[in-house]
Amino acid sequence: MDLKGLTVKKFNKGLVAGNFSACEAVEEFFNSIEEKDKKIDAYLSLNKDFALNQAEDTDRKIAKKEKINLMAGIPMAVKDNILIEGLPATSASKILENYRASYDATVIKKLKNAGAVFLGKTNMDEFAMGSSTENSGFKITKNPHDLTRVPGGSSGGSAAAVAADLAVVALGSDTGGSIRQPAAFCGVVGLKPTYGAVSRYGAMAMASSLDQIGSFGKTVEDAAILFKEISGHDDLDSTSAAASYGEELINPDFENIKKLKIGIPEEYFAPTFQSESRPDGVGIDGLDNEVGKNIEAVINDFKKSGFEIKKISLPHTKYALSCYYIIMPAEASTNLSRYDGIRYGIRSEEKTLLDMYKKSRSKGFGEEVKRRIILGTFVLSAGYYDAYYAKAQKVRSLILIKNDFDEAFKQVDVILTPVSPTLPFKIGEKISDPLSMYLSDIFTIPVNLAGVPAVSIPVKNPTTALPVGFQLIGRHFKEADILGLGQYYEQSII
Repeated sequence: MDLKGLTVKKFNKGLVAGNFSACEAVEEFFNSIEEKDKKIDAYLSLNKDFALNQAEDTDRKIAKKEKINLMAGIPMAVKDNILIEGLPATSASKILENYRASYDATVIKKLKNAGAVFLGKTNMDEFAMGSSTENSGFKITKNPHDLTRVPGGSSGGSAAAVAADLAVVALGSDTGGSIRQPAAFCGVVGLKPTYGAVSRYGAMAMASSLDQIGSFGKTVEDAAILFKEISGHDDLDSTSAAASYGEELINPDFENIKKLKIGIPEEYFAPTFQSESRPDGVGIDGLDNEVGKNIEAVINDFKKSGFEIKKISLPHTKYALSCYYIIMPAEASTNLSRYDGIRYGIRSEEKTLLDMYKKSRSKGFGEEVKRRIILGTFVLSAGYYDAYYAKAQKVRSLILIKNDFDEAFKQVDVILTPVSPTLPFKIGEKISDPLSMYLSDIFTIPVNLAGVPAVSIPVKNPTTALPVGFQLIGRHFKEADILGLGQYYEQSII
């Protein structure tokens, strides 16, 4: 089998035609993983027997000439913070080194029903805290395009697996850019759905008001197919929305897509955007020139194709990073309090209960996780709650950031921005400078704070040797707009 560039529909066509069986495909993928993943380190654990059992179910259905789901037999990867019953679920943390999931996440139940095959669990930044997959408790994943560079994070393992043809599609999670940024760094497509469009039940919580499970694919269509399969209301997740999606996700009407107005936020491209109402400037510093050139080329491609392009303003973007790094650590410190050495995970044997708590958590958590727990506990503490956490929540939802998007979407249908301000950086380049690392997510964080959907799409024929991604942001539950526009870009723009 030629695994290079294998998409969901290509796989399905070959499977149904009898060119290969699902079991043969699984064997081929594991052979490729054994050969290539020693250098990339995309996977934390592999599940060959489990995967072959799943594949056999699909082969039996085909032998009986039963109709199969488009996802049936598809070899895919799953980020290690999403539970699959009986399989390891470490969230790349030593504190859960020997933990195995006792139940399936809702997205896993849906994919099992569809017949998907889970090859293994992918590496990530510990508890999804990071932008480079260097914060894993077990290994560092490398970018398949340049093994000296990071794949992005925190879903770096899933992005690298798809980019290296070690999975057809993959699941990730996105709290502040953790699907879109690694997708951009690895040259694949990554979708962060609307908050509530996909159940979070069975995903290890980091920041509950921001976390969202999403999809990776080689094409926008692949990401859309996987998203359609996992989306929908779930009684087990109180934040789950009763949104339904149709075939327009996968088969968009390009005539309607061409009517979409595309907004370009000036703050995302100028080092300092100034106007009479904002003389001090509200722009974002640090956009790499090469990244900027490539995003401008994408905008020009859409212009040449007849799309209406309109400049817009997201004036409070500069507050998003500060707002996020108060809300996210606060929620993370609360969610991670359950890892105490009592119920599951490693336990340090000490004479007193308090010492056992301290030593277990000190031994089990990595440095970045400890940093965020301490910061989160501080902003929630008596005397500081109103000054930090309460104020950040107001900035997020009541006053500034959400309102920016609401106002922008009165003028346009879709917003186009960069994904990351830089190209994939070298391994070790930013690990000792947390602030520099946090700035990697400056263009993606506002999306999570507002709860809107966004997709990262590789720029065609970039002027650099490394991949560059651009981001399409849509209205709440309007994934069809951004996925349709993305498919138009892939299929109709040369």
